[in-house]
Amino acid sequence: MKLFNTLTRQKEEFVSIEPGKVKMYACGPTVYNYFHLGNARPFVTFDTLRRWLEYKGYEVEFCQNFTDIDDKMINRAKEEGVTVKDIAEKYIAEYYVDADGLNCKRPTYQPRATESIDAIIDIIKALYDKGVAYVIEGDGVYYDVTRDDQYGKLSHYKLDELAAGGGERGASYEGKKNPGDFAVWKFKKEGEPSWDSPWGEGRPGWHIECSAMIKKYLGNTIDIHGGGQDLIFPHHENEIAQSECANGCTLANYWVHNAFVNVDGEKMSKSLGNFFTIRDIVAHFPYQVIRFFILSGHYRMPINFSDELLRASQTSLQRITTCASNLRFTIANRNDDQGDNLADQELAVAIVDARKSFIAHMDDDLNTADAITDIFGLVKAANTAVSSASKGMLEEALSALAELTDVLGIDLDEDEDGGIPQEITDLVEQRAAAKKNKDYAEADRIRDLITSKGYSVKDTPNGPQVEKL
Repeated sequence: MKLFNTLTRQKEEFVSIEPGKVKMYACGPTVYNYFHLGNARPFVTFDTLRRWLEYKGYEVEFCQNFTDIDDKMINRAKEEGVTVKDIAEKYIAEYYVDADGLNCKRPTYQPRATESIDAIIDIIKALYDKGVAYVIEGDGVYYDVTRDDQYGKLSHYKLDELAAGGGERGASYEGKKNPGDFAVWKFKKEGEPSWDSPWGEGRPGWHIECSAMIKKYLGNTIDIHGGGQDLIFPHHENEIAQSECANGCTLANYWVHNAFVNVDGEKMSKSLGNFFTIRDIVAHFPYQVIRFFILSGHYRMPINFSDELLRASQTSLQRITTCASNLRFTIANRNDDQGDNLADQELAVAIVDARKSFIAHMDDDLNTADAITDIFGLVKAANTAVSSASKGMLEEALSALAELTDVLGIDLDEDEDGGIPQEITDLVEQRAAAKKNKDYAEADRIRDLITSKGYSVKDTPNGPQVEKL
């Protein structure tokens, strides 16, 4: 298995620190709003990477944090006249609604920054004792980037290129030793949440939060650190600097970053005002379609957002779920296991080929786009064989389809609402009775009534098959 490592700018063979086990961290949301499609991309990407590693037999410890204290949260709390904790509780709950809807598995650990204050202070103490952190009176404690001769190794920026700043977006340089220095502890301001520290009351800087949570939950060195491309600098660069200085060892062996979701050629972001929350989108498209849309492109390539592309994803996904539905129906209604030998042989080959190609593509830097093409190859073969292959071979095809789609977090359930309603089932039986009595006008009337209620019915050699439109 190979992953593209941002640190080395090349694909590398993945070798875990401990055989059979993987420790992975991905930056989670700042919980001051509903998350948008751009935020959803890393959530889905690293959930899929975790699923793939588990499919490969690894035991995965996956940590994804909540940033529940920062300037955005403080400002939102002031706007709404509530506490920062109130904002955090509200949007963490809303996060789970959308993340569960997108079928993201719950991480092994999902800590809040405010639960890790002691761990944060311990790292700052180590930095301060080593002389790489310093105090600016009335402001906070800062990390001196010039004390790290490897600073910039992830982003490949050089210190002289950072004269315009970057360590803290929009921060002033007054009192800093260098423009790129960044805050690890911010002294208390009126009306802000604060905690005691050896340097005075205050709250953590953004970058130090992730460093502390990685150390607390996964240890000093982890296998994989992930996040969006926009986090490479300054966030991940600063994580590396402070963690490796404090701990005296490598922070992560593989750095994996997904590309942006674009709208009209520009990155989707709250700051640009061109974002669509997942909650906005699910008013028009199911969660599963959104996940499928995200995975339809390679994670390192930008994807463009549009209703047209989401509709195309919905149609494509429906091809897969309809195939699964047809297989289930035929298996359940076939009276014997007899089938055409040639159809069985061709479907058996298609199953082997699809699985082999799927694994090769997923092993090649999590190439979900081509892996989905492999699934469509299996779908085509299953659709061709469904009326002639044996029941046993159709069961194998359905099992393989479920196996591969599960790696991608795609749910093959026939009906997300829990099955065909009894009312529809009764109408289907009435239609069947009308056809048996050769009352075709009544059968057509009932068929149209079923259609008006959002379902279709078609006759097959194994009986009537019902699907949701």
